[in-house]
Amino acid sequence: MKRISTDLPLSAGRRSALGILGAAGVALAVPSFRTYAQGGDKWPAKPINYVVPFPPGGLTDVAARQVAKAISSSDGWNVVVENKPGGSANIGAAFVSRAEPDGYTWLAMTMSHAANATLFKGKAGYDLMTDLVPLAGLASSPMMIVVNPKSDIKTLADLTKAAKARPGSLSAGSSGNGTPPHLTLALYQQLTGTKLLHVPYKGGAPSLTDLIGGQLDVIFSNYPESLAYVKGGQLRALAVTTKERSPDLPNVPTVAEAGMPDLIVENFTGVMVPAHTDPKLVERIGKAIEKQVRQPEMQKTLTQLGFIPRPRGPAEFKQYLAGEVARWARTIQEANIQVG
Repeated sequence: MKRISTDLPLSAGRRSALGILGAAGVALAVPSFRTYAQGGDKWPAKPINYVVPFPPGGLTDVAARQVAKAISSSDGWNVVVENKPGGSANIGAAFVSRAEPDGYTWLAMTMSHAANATLFKGKAGYDLMTDLVPLAGLASSPMMIVVNPKSDIKTLADLTKAAKARPGSLSAGSSGNGTPPHLTLALYQQLTGTKLLHVPYKGGAPSLTDLIGGQLDVIFSNYPESLAYVKGGQLRALAVTTKERSPDLPNVPTVAEAGMPDLIVENFTGVMVPAHTDPKLVERIGKAIEKQVRQPEMQKTLTQLGFIPRPRGPAEFKQYLAGEVARWARTIQEANIQVG
């Protein structure tokens, strides 16, 4: 089955937050007067290409444009966002991996790329951990476990009890084979020793429609896709998969509070550059991005868009990313998830 792009589209409730973006379709072009210390060369001496491997309008794209705008305004860099969607986010990533390692080409990457390292091993056109270098972590978005409000399943414990009582009978929709919702479902099954009937769709919207219509039992959903339905009473949320509760849904417990701390899943986004980029330049750019994500105004903006700010510098993000790649490799291999 062909795998679709897994970037998160903005829900109707989030589109209003785009008013804060103003005219941020592209970053501000501000001349640079900063000098890169090594060799006395001025850096950046030309625009920086920030590649988003998803279509415009999704959360990854919006976050990238916010970072581009902030860096351009604060540091005097000309950071321009370019969308290169396709190939389950591999086309844009491969493009960046082949770029000159001079700091002028950035990749907006997500949890999907961490999973793709296993799902598309040897077929992606690049190797995530050897052809690219982590710059900074930006933010994350939870998954949300949702059911029809008429369902007898009212808690995560209820879901596990029902799944154990009827192995393979409960239907669980996802936005596609190998997508973050599918991976979260697979991890849940491994942690609980249960078996649900996975029903992959071409995107999150049609799966949510069928859940509301009573054709599915549960969805491990991208949070922004299901938020408006939960707030509107069309769906019931059992838990969110982050360490903290969502400010939008303060009464919905976390998976840890619901008794499953190992089910914490964050659909994160960060920035990478081609391998062999000068380590001093990596450190400089990464710290500049991290600094912007730590600004109160940026944190407010990201929160309004449905993100949890997760600022990480180069070293911390590298360690985090390696852990995510290893974690999803185990889940994918144990569940025998295949794409293509």
